[in-house]
Amino acid sequence: MITMKKTLAISCLLFSQFASADADIFWLFREIDGSTNWQYIANFSSGIFIIALLFVVIRLFFSRREAHQYNRELEEIRAQLEKRVVERTATLNESNSLLKESNQALGDEIAEHLSTTAQLRQSESYITEILQSMPLMLIGLDKDNQITQWNPRTEEVSGLQADAVIGRDLWESYAEITVTPQQIAEAHKKQSAVFIKHSQRGQYHFNITIYPLKDQSVTGVVLLIDDITQQVNSETMLVQKDKMSLMGEMASTMAHDINIPLRAMLKSVKTVRQGLIDEPFDAVALRETLEDGVIRGQQAKSVIENLLDFSGSGGDAKSMASIHDIIEHSVELAEDVLSVTAGLRFQDIEFKREYAENLPDLPCYSTELQQVFLSLIRHACTALGKIEDLDHVPCIRISVTQLYDDLWVRFQHNGQSVSDQDQQYLFESFTADDSEASQYEAEQRLSFTHFIVTEQHQGQIAVMSEPDQETTFSIQLPLK
Repeated sequence: MITMKKTLAISCLLFSQFASADADIFWLFREIDGSTNWQYIANFSSGIFIIALLFVVIRLFFSRREAHQYNRELEEIRAQLEKRVVERTATLNESNSLLKESNQALGDEIAEHLSTTAQLRQSESYITEILQSMPLMLIGLDKDNQITQWNPRTEEVSGLQADAVIGRDLWESYAEITVTPQQIAEAHKKQSAVFIKHSQRGQYHFNITIYPLKDQSVTGVVLLIDDITQQVNSETMLVQKDKMSLMGEMASTMAHDINIPLRAMLKSVKTVRQGLIDEPFDAVALRETLEDGVIRGQQAKSVIENLLDFSGSGGDAKSMASIHDIIEHSVELAEDVLSVTAGLRFQDIEFKREYAENLPDLPCYSTELQQVFLSLIRHACTALGKIEDLDHVPCIRISVTQLYDDLWVRFQHNGQSVSDQDQQYLFESFTADDSEASQYEAEQRLSFTHFIVTEQHQGQIAVMSEPDQETTFSIQLPLK
């Protein structure tokens, strides 16, 4: 400690001496005799060096301590930076992934949008092409009855171009149109399609459909006007042809039915005439012959009256009737009209009826259905008359059942069967061009029967016949 103080004192003196430019740096270490004490110089220098070294060591210690602290702080900062870098990298990777997914989704959405746009354009083009090619007149109207659509067919019929009428009132633009504002208002009120038939006999026929647009964003109606003049004319020609064919069949059948009693009447008249010439004449025999002629005349009259009743029934509305009553009336009518058929007397035929219980009435044309069963009885009588077996018992069996919403009538007889060849033409008109079909007897055809069942009553009729077996006609008549 003393040495440290001494050293410091010496250092102070040395510094004070250094202030003088010409001071002796070793004056402190000189002896009285002027010699220099080098031992003091060495000790002094060592002390100074030790102090400096100690200062340096202390400085290095604090510097190292600070360096360690700085290093720890730097490590923490580095760790934080690395952590932030990792987090930021993860965030960036996630963002990149989301961005890629978004880009992919955006790309898919763009592709889908492009596809949808292409499909919409294609659909729009397709719809436009349909409207342009439609053979019907198509007119679109908004809520104020102003024209929004006017297709080429409408241009062709009306003679007005679309550009001249779009946006204008329908009746101001096309006053000749057969649709009225009241009919448009009716379609709006009902919010359902309105169907109109407009015809000018011998000139034109139109089917008009008015249906409202139900989308709330777009209100209005669409008119579809179909010119069916050619179709109606063609159908009329076909109907007339069918009528002529059916009338030919009826005329042939009626002639056949009248011919039998008429021939009997002529025979009776000739017999009476011859009897009146003979002398003496048998009054009783002549009276019986005349009575037989009266009966035959009554039969011919029944045929005519039946035809008149049938011709007068056309155009009537369907009415509810009992199938049991219709069949029974047909059998009674057959007793007058078909007293003798192919050498077979009607009273010799055994009739069997099998009716299910609680059969409902059906909507029908009663007179027409009577003609159906009369034709079937006539056909059966002819087939029964062709059996030459003396032990054969002619029989007609009629059964009626209900199955769900239909009545099924089974008409069977044990007469001569219908061959496969004849079954092909049984329900065809006798005016067919086919030579093989023309060979089938007209009075034995059932084309008129088929027409009444299928066209007038929306039913079905079929025949099933095998050799040496009963012939069965199955008739299905809908109850609704």
